Amino acid sequence: MLAIFGIDGGSIGLVLNLLILFLVVTYVALIYWTYQDAKRRIEDPVLIACSTAASFFPFVGTVVYTILRPPEFLEDREERQLELRAAELRLRQLIEQSCPHCEYPIDGEYLRCPNCERRLRNPCRKCSRALDPKWGVCPYCEAEVQRRRAERGDRGDRDRSRAARAARAE
Repeated sequence: MLAIFGIDGGSIGLVLNLLILFLVVTYVALIYWTYQDAKRRIEDPVLIACSTAASFFPFVGTVVYTILRPPEFLEDREERQLELRAAELRLRQLIEQSCPHCEYPIDGEYLRCPNCERRLRNPCRKCSRALDPKWGVCPYCEAEVQRRRAERGDRGDRDRSRAARAARAE
């Protein structure tokens, strides 16, 4: 093969053959890399084919693809969009609160959900403002808050005491 250029066998011929082999392997590897990278960055199969075809121009096509390719992978873009949606949802929930039980939109001062009638907050005994059930003191008037049992527990106690009274009456 090298006889065309006037180079006869020997060590120079071996080195040149290895160099040509290296360049061919590198060229094929660049075409494969361009194809794999385009698949991870581009959704459109036609654009993937065009990107791969551009890399058939020895070495220059891959450099041009590297300059023109989209800056992020498809997975990264989808993950970023999911994070943005989640952040928007958290922000919307902070701005427009909703009932934790039925997700009906509620105001921050509601004591009960107007839809499912579940107790959301307790009123302060001193100033009557809405308090979070976890609070131990009213932040508005500094009155200590007596922690109430869950509404269901209160009803259950009332039902049990009624049943006990009815049993005693009999």
